Amino acid sequence: MAFERITIDPTRMGGVPCIRDLRVTVSMVLGQLAGGATIEQLLADYPYLERADVMAALEYAAVIVNEREVPIARPA
Repeated sequence: MAFERITIDPTRMGGVPCIRDLRVTVSMVLGQLAGGATIEQLLADYPYLERADVMAALEYAAVIVNEREVPIARPA
C-alpha cells in the first residue's frame, strides 16, 4: 500500500515516518490526538498541515499495527 503523504527518509528525523517530508512525525500527530487534541486543534497549531495529512497518519498507523511476523516452522 502506498502512502503519498507519509515519507521515510533515513537522513531526516532518523528515518522516522514523517508527514510530506516535513519535520512532523506520524508519531507526533498520533500522540497529539491520543492526548486529546482534535484535528482542528492540530491544524491550528501546525498551519502547514492539512486534514488529509492527519488522516494519512491515522491510516498509516492502522496498517502498521496490523503488520505481523509469522514464524516459519523449520524442518526437524
